[in-house]
Amino acid sequence: MVSQTEFTLKPRTRGFHLITEEVTRHLPHPLPEAGLLNLFIKHTSCALSINENADPDVRHDMEAIYNHLVREREPYYYHTFEGDDDMPAHAKSSLTGVSLSIPITHGRLNLGTWQGIYLCEFRHDGGSRRVVATVIG
Repeated sequence: MVSQTEFTLKPRTRGFHLITEEVTRHLPHPLPEAGLLNLFIKHTSCALSINENADPDVRHDMEAIYNHLVREREPYYYHTFEGDDDMPAHAKSSLTGVSLSIPITHGRLNLGTWQGIYLCEFRHDGGSRRVVATVIG
């Protein structure tokens, strides 16, 4: 069986935000005994990732790493009319990715002990973000 839902994440400022609980609230219940969840974010200036869910320093460090790798106001950017953070946000989104696949086991997301789902918001004020969740199982 396949089910699909689309939902809106609450708006967040730039950074790496743990959204596991927010995503889980929007999923159909009960989840299948075994299956797969695909999450797809419908934007080009943010991304989804799985990473450390315990120490908030990881989220801070990820932000610092990304801002070091892809800087704002580079002289070679052509796409600049939407603000200094826009083109870097597009590049960061492409580097990270806009979808995740997570196994479902025993009716629960089968994430590791220290894993959580991140919204990687690359705009200073990205606004609300739309996510499509497809459950296969």
